[in-house]
Amino acid sequence: MEAWYTQPVEHWYYFLLLVAVGFAVGFINTLAGGGSLLSLPTLIFLGLPPAVANGTNRVAIVIQTALATAGFKSKGVSTYPFNAYLGISALIGAIIGAQIAVDIKGETFNRILAIIMIVVLVLIVFRPKIDIQQLQERTTGKHLWMGIGAFFLFGIYGGFINAGIGFVIILFLHYVNHMTLVRVNATKVAVVFTYTLSALFIFAMNDKVNWLVGLVLACGNGLGGWVASRVSVNKGDGFIKVFLVIMVVAMAIKLWFFT
Repeated sequence: MEAWYTQPVEHWYYFLLLVAVGFAVGFINTLAGGGSLLSLPTLIFLGLPPAVANGTNRVAIVIQTALATAGFKSKGVSTYPFNAYLGISALIGAIIGAQIAVDIKGETFNRILAIIMIVVLVLIVFRPKIDIQQLQERTTGKHLWMGIGAFFLFGIYGGFINAGIGFVIILFLHYVNHMTLVRVNATKVAVVFTYTLSALFIFAMNDKVNWLVGLVLACGNGLGGWVASRVSVNKGDGFIKVFLVIMVVAMAIKLWFFT
């Protein structure tokens, strides 16, 4: 285990930053997606090696998605057993993806993250308008099997880096399974919770998790996820879009040119 793991956080106010960033990330992840585009660079900037930042971020995601799932359920929104089928498929994929992430070099990870940020930026700006009126859900038969296959691939990516996967999940569940945005988000957080557990296990087994930092970040993530799950999914959409565009561009430039 690296000596860094046993060293205290350099400044006490880093904890306040982690909670604040965590709340924003939890809210954004639950409402739409892409929150890890904020938390991952933040953890790297605070001094965590890229692989450790990737693993530590999973602690917060597990807490966030667990509370968000509970929040949706408390409002009577659940897509069980559909979300369980997708979650199991994604869990298997995440084991593969997490193992890839553990073995990758830090500089390569940063470059990949920068590219992903630009791709997600394009999705944020140009994603189609989602019409949630009068949809007939398709969660059985061939559409269920299409989802199981797709979420295995989503799980590989989610286990590897996870950043931006929320947008892909939203688009897939809407256009393939014809789910409303509320039910899409309820499904998304349940599935991400399931596969992130397996990814976190892989990172932890390889000593790539800083538990103190992860739990502090999780306090913010969990609160943000809980709040977002209990308010209208349409509130704050414009703000989130502008905020993410600015942050994605800034973080992509930093990771690409200043690693």
